[in-house]
Amino acid sequence: MSTDLQWLLIRNYNSFMVKKVPEGPIFSKEPGNLVNLHSHKYSGLANSKTIDIADSPNGIAITTRKKKTLSNAVAGARASHTIRARSGPRRSFGIAASYAKKGYRPDLRAAAVARTSALLSAQKEPKPLPPKKVRGRKAITA
Repeated sequence: MSTDLQWLLIRNYNSFMVKKVPEGPIFSKEPGNLVNLHSHKYSGLANSKTIDIADSPNGIAITTRKKKTLSNAVAGARASHTIRARSGPRRSFGIAASYAKKGYRPDLRAAAVARTSALLSAQKEPKPLPPKKVRGRKAITA
């Protein structure tokens, strides 16, 4: 089945659609959708080549769909690679960009790097807040 036909079938009705505002944008929670927008370009269900970048306990997991697989072999149709968090953000960006760029989905290169950046920043421990300064009368009496 072609990807265009798949998109026409799932475009209006699927369980991953998120409609918050009646006239606003439609978002998507489907796996393989890097920017979480409900469109054919970013769809993880309707495209034959998808890249999924997700958080994992060891770092960041990049899952791609293999090119030559049977349509009914769902589990064997995916290849996964884990980027360790301690390897550094620049190396992580390079790996994510290279997965998207190698003739696979070069149009998703910027989205893959942005998703990797967001996941790396979410994994960082936040800086401790500085102690509050005492102001006003409390500062004079102290």
